[in-house]
Amino acid sequence: MAERRHPNVVNVSEVEARNFEQGTRFGGVQKAVGRAGGGRAIGCSWYDIPPGRAAYPFHFHTANEEALYVLEGEGALRLGDATVKVGAGDWIAFPVGPEAAHQLRNTGSTPLRYLCLSTMNNVEVVGYPDSKKVGAVAMPPGAKRGDPPWLRILRNEGGDVGYYDGEDAG
Repeated sequence: MAERRHPNVVNVSEVEARNFEQGTRFGGVQKAVGRAGGGRAIGCSWYDIPPGRAAYPFHFHTANEEALYVLEGEGALRLGDATVKVGAGDWIAFPVGPEAAHQLRNTGSTPLRYLCLSTMNNVEVVGYPDSKKVGAVAMPPGAKRGDPPWLRILRNEGGDVGYYDGEDAG
């Protein structure tokens, strides 16, 4: 790889790709361009999603606000109770909370490429309305991709325990 022009300047072609696939509905390529460019408080990932797939299940965030900018292709955006067609040039904001639960699926015949931007709070809780799951993660300050989290949990809703369950309360 050529020497970087500046630590805060990176081209998407210079960023390591993460390929992911789950069944026939989820998959694609992701590149963490924000982190590669030295970003700390604002994240940005470049996505390439094949036809018929989505990157993630329908979900919402409780701490980090997200936004998408569609570079090329077309998709169906499920946003709250609505489904909206989106394409190149569209900007989409996802404020925190269940009203902005979202999923973008490639409904075209060519790759769907977009940038996903977000705030980078170290603690996040994510809700998955369709599967009734909740995920939580807490990362150390300054964590980099691949660093282990302080805490990570993904579980079904409803399996609650009492605050003192499992504790030696004497």
